[in-house]
Amino acid sequence: MKYTSLALAAAFLLAACTAGVKQGGPVYLAVTRSVEERVADALPRLTTEEKVALTHAQSKFSSRGVPRLGIPEVWCTDGPHGIRPEVLWDEWDQAGWTNDSCTAFPALSCLAATWDREMSLLFGRSIGEEARYRKKDILLGPGVNICRTPLNGRNFEYMGEDPYLAGQMVVPYVRGVQENGVAACVKHFAVNNQETRRTSTNSVVGDRALYEIYLPAFEAAIREGGAWAIMGSYNLYNGQFNCHNKRLLVDILKGEWGFDGVVISDWGGCRDDDEAITNGLDMEYGTWTNGLSGNASDSYSNYHLARPYLERIADGRAGTKELDDKAARVLRTIFRTSMSGVPHFGSFNSPEHYAAARRIAAAGTVLLQNDGTLPLKVPAGGKLVVIGENAVKKMVVGGGSSNLKTKYEITPLEALQEAFPAAEVIWERGYVGDTSSSYNKVDTGQDLSDPRSPGQLLHDALAAAEGADAVVFIGGLNKSKGNDTESADKEDIVLPYGQDGLIEALAAAVPSLVVVNISGSPVAMPWADKVAAIVQGWYGGSETGHALADVLTGAVNPSGKLPFTLPRTLADGPLKTERQFPGIRVDGEKWWQEYYDEGVFVGYRWYDTQAIPVQFPFGHGLSYTEFDYSRLALSRKAVSCAGSFGLDEGTEEVLRVSVDIANVGDADGAEVVQLYLAPPAGGVERPVKELRGFEKIALASGEGGKVTMSLPRRAFSRFDEDAHKWVVDPGTWKVLVGSSSADIRITAPIEVR
Repeated sequence: MKYTSLALAAAFLLAACTAGVKQGGPVYLAVTRSVEERVADALPRLTTEEKVALTHAQSKFSSRGVPRLGIPEVWCTDGPHGIRPEVLWDEWDQAGWTNDSCTAFPALSCLAATWDREMSLLFGRSIGEEARYRKKDILLGPGVNICRTPLNGRNFEYMGEDPYLAGQMVVPYVRGVQENGVAACVKHFAVNNQETRRTSTNSVVGDRALYEIYLPAFEAAIREGGAWAIMGSYNLYNGQFNCHNKRLLVDILKGEWGFDGVVISDWGGCRDDDEAITNGLDMEYGTWTNGLSGNASDSYSNYHLARPYLERIADGRAGTKELDDKAARVLRTIFRTSMSGVPHFGSFNSPEHYAAARRIAAAGTVLLQNDGTLPLKVPAGGKLVVIGENAVKKMVVGGGSSNLKTKYEITPLEALQEAFPAAEVIWERGYVGDTSSSYNKVDTGQDLSDPRSPGQLLHDALAAAEGADAVVFIGGLNKSKGNDTESADKEDIVLPYGQDGLIEALAAAVPSLVVVNISGSPVAMPWADKVAAIVQGWYGGSETGHALADVLTGAVNPSGKLPFTLPRTLADGPLKTERQFPGIRVDGEKWWQEYYDEGVFVGYRWYDTQAIPVQFPFGHGLSYTEFDYSRLALSRKAVSCAGSFGLDEGTEEVLRVSVDIANVGDADGAEVVQLYLAPPAGGVERPVKELRGFEKIALASGEGGKVTMSLPRRAFSRFDEDAHKWVVDPGTWKVLVGSSSADIRITAPIEVR
């Protein structure tokens, strides 16, 4: 018997009256059956047409439910830094709502810089509450693609260059989002590391690099975080588009990892009828638009998983096995989210969310260099001069799909004026960069036009700096083309708009210049040894100014660490040829080919192994206090004899590492203790060391504590392409513990057989 929607509603009402739970007034249905039981019950009630309707969009951000059975639509929203303003049904421009201004949270590069799992959980919970309040079922984020090149326009949306760090930071985020009955959709799967020709480039990467560098963060999100959704990427891998790539989606994701959620296409990423049916795609969005532009209204029935799918089933070219799997996954998502049976209300623009955004942004701010000039000291009646466009430019609007409309955005200048009410706080622009103020009809309301010449801007900045008690330059990148933005990569890591020359001139005139770089990706700092202090800031969202001022004034002791390396020049990096980036067109081949010739040597793995000096290393970040490391201790769980142990397959924790940390400075603070493993000499070429553990510990001045980290067998493993499994190289390993990849404080050897 098939229920009508009226009968189903009556059954729901009866159940609510007899077996429901009452919380705060409304009555909610107490669902006692498991999600799998509900899927098994609902699936056979659907017609073929209803199943197909579940698998493709009906608008820019929604897909159909099954009205006949009371099964609701699925609504997606862009993230991962905030809930996108409502857009028109068929268009990208905003719908003109007046109540969809969200809390803008920091960019994920900032979250990664916290090296703090608690911050990640707070971020996930907070943005999940905002999504649930706006009745969104799937949050399109977080992003965990590796910073393979500093030129990637979307590095600011990702979590750095190291797969272990990204994997550890993504798990709490996913869990926090999904606590609210909202599916986290991890993206962009996989080997999606550039924006140049992103829809026509085939990534050619070996299995070792694939499994060791580009898949671990996704695997952690699925296996440890329990993510309910994943998004395919625009590029190709192994000659197939990744939104319907058999190797990635069927063999690895759903096969090796046992993923039971939905695979969602990136908007416009689905390109083939038959592959969309057979190669693991479950929900298709944005087709016929390329994800960015196209007809304002197109026929959703023409999607690959719409009428073409029904036609193939009708004439026998396709069966219904794949369809049942797709429909079951969509139903599973609905029963986990909007029909979970557990009441989730969420909250929006709450004081708690703004406080969380400020706390996360401050925790991710990195003190790169300091001669004692920071924290800022400006006496009452004194003069603080702030120079640079990024001191006033609002950054929430723009950047591509992470574009947000926020209730407010505190600029660094506003926050510094607030922090020093008794001082004269003067702003000079110094340079003109990006004067745009709107994106998809979301507007900041700023007029950034300036008629002055570069020479006049420099003259005015130098004049303003004369006699100042403190001078702070706030510049860096923005979210315009050629900076940090979707759909375009950078040409170099040199600061744009002539900022290097401006900083050099200021440094020559100002004895204790403080430079704040705001960006979401690495930039070169050739003037580093000429300035007193350098701070790496980020796109901090609604509270970006307050968070930065908190660190500059010492209200918050900086504890952020770099999630990527800051090289001296772009040429020092591992990508040396055009075939590596942005790819080459080989005669007779349909697609551009991008060769990952550097293998596993990405980021610090390259610089350390090649002994190439960098400006600031991966994991680097100073504090206003000092920390002492001592008493490194190793305890083994698979001991065979003194000083050595065996690593059998299936062994979970095999080594426990502990170290004593003491705050020996005058200020309370927090330190990120980092654990690296150095493999035995000889054998297969490997990086000289790799991050395998970290913990953040807060200590009062004079206080000591102990940090303990556990290492599983996987920490000692490399991926063997021929055997297609993780293997351990025997020999003498080194456990390295320190404050960054280049600041190792204490070591110990360990013999592994």
